[in-house]
Amino acid sequence: MFRFVVRLLLLVLILSVGPVLLLRWVDPPTTAFMLAEPGAVRYRWLDWQQISPHIKVAVIAAEDQTFPEHYGFDLKSINEALEDREQGRRVRGASTLSQQVAKNLFLWSGQSWVRKGLEAYFTVLIETLWPKQRILEVYVNIAEFGSGVFGVGAASEVYFKKPASRLSAPEAALLAAVLPSPKRMKVRAPSRYVLSRQQWILRQMRGLGGVSLLEQLEPAAAQPNKKKNQARTTF
Repeated sequence: MFRFVVRLLLLVLILSVGPVLLLRWVDPPTTAFMLAEPGAVRYRWLDWQQISPHIKVAVIAAEDQTFPEHYGFDLKSINEALEDREQGRRVRGASTLSQQVAKNLFLWSGQSWVRKGLEAYFTVLIETLWPKQRILEVYVNIAEFGSGVFGVGAASEVYFKKPASRLSAPEAALLAAVLPSPKRMKVRAPSRYVLSRQQWILRQMRGLGGVSLLEQLEPAAAQPNKKKNQARTTF
């Protein structure tokens, strides 16, 4: 029995670590959320360089402002959510971008302790095996921005008739504004709440330092070369 349990655990580990490690380099052709979508799906993968830096900053500002520093979980937000639940108040979302990537890629919607446990497990794997830049690249490519519209590549074409590389800061903030509930909140016909949330996100983007925030996500090996090039330019 002991050997059976050990082998089963090893099998589960291999079957979970393998896909996560592979997706560090291989772009996902689909996700669990896309497969569960009842209607047609619009999805087109874009590499990091093909995506406007504004949408990268916008989703951090809107969904997870501690993304560059944390290791998969925002403990402060989790504690606040637990306090809200104990007090009977409306529970605010505490999921980080890493948790949302884990859920969207591998799991299902809904609330259960089993799903939350699996989400935490895959979040740890993703944070361990992927660099931050890859996590953000996957997030903006698989997030749902409208009913059946997945990823910033499809969203930019559908809503703004332009490639995602040319998204402006206000357009990026509008896309990020609907992320909490993309089937209810609309990019094409934004409500007063969505428009106010767009302005709030724009202020948060400026407060976080704008596109310079993305420098914190660059691999450590690239930092010395970048500083060296900047020094040469200044000289």
